[in-house]
Amino acid sequence: MAKKNDIRLFVEAPLPGQGLLVLDQEQSHYVANVMRAKAGKTIALFNGRDGEWAADISEIKKRTVIVRITDKTKDQAAEPDLMLAFAPIKKARIDFMAQKATELGVAHLLPMYTRRTNVDRVKTDRLRANAIEAAEQCERLTVPIVSEPIKLEKLLADWQTDRMIMFCDEDLSGETAHAALAKLSADERARPWAILIGPEGGFVPEERAAIRAMDQTIVVSLGPRVLRADTAAMAAISLWQSAIGDW
Repeated sequence: MAKKNDIRLFVEAPLPGQGLLVLDQEQSHYVANVMRAKAGKTIALFNGRDGEWAADISEIKKRTVIVRITDKTKDQAAEPDLMLAFAPIKKARIDFMAQKATELGVAHLLPMYTRRTNVDRVKTDRLRANAIEAAEQCERLTVPIVSEPIKLEKLLADWQTDRMIMFCDEDLSGETAHAALAKLSADERARPWAILIGPEGGFVPEERAAIRAMDQTIVVSLGPRVLRADTAAMAAISLWQSAIGDW
């Protein structure tokens, strides 16, 4: 059975598949050259669908590592249906946000363009790579969905009717997040959720009004201090998880 310090990789292939699996070039390099693993070492594999499986390194070639899948070590389990919709921020901090949101159990990462968003391009492949790496390290069995950016107006217009919104309003007028979530009915707590985090400088008044007008919105405060966007996202996810998530 894989230990926490074993090599753990996300793969697209079905598990257990045909028994043998050829790792892609990047993963092969990581296993052979970065981790310096040898033939016979057991690693862990998961694909977000079939649980986690142990696999023994069968052969190491110049650019390829072949593994033999052996035993299932964990049954598949899903995270709560929590979306993080956030205004894109600078590269290093958006990487951090993707990594930490994955570790905290977010199921869906959705960049959204707002009036004050000052980043005009989001590399979703980079976000997904960060999410995969974080999922491998934190031992979750899924990788968050990473969607292409969407304008806030369209996001709200097409909103899934049963998905609740935790709106972290920077004007600090909402009830404290934990208290607000604790008051919800069992039905509301069990529904899909989204956390909305604005850009540096916050949402403009028209955007704040549109979010507040949604029937699904719960307006919350994250405390007496104004937080940076990435800090606010991590605080909000933690509060949601502790109140109605899987913690």
